[in-house]
Amino acid sequence: MGRIDKGEKCSVSGCSGEAARSISVDKVKAAGLNVGSAEKRAYICKEHYKDYKKKSKKDKTLDKWRYG
Repeated sequence: MGRIDKGEKCSVSGCSGEAARSISVDKVKAAGLNVGSAEKRAYICKEHYKDYKKKSKKDKTLDKWRYG
């Protein structure tokens, strides 16, 4: 049983929603989300995950072109 199943809260500052995903803190900060965490993983809710996907889409596309 992982931390999300146990009821982990969203790591984004000002959000108290239930976490839906666990992503590397470096990737979340690179996408522009304000994470106030000193851990390796950031736990984000569904709403912030949508924002993360939108903001990191360009980087993923460039990586796909570079290595694909």
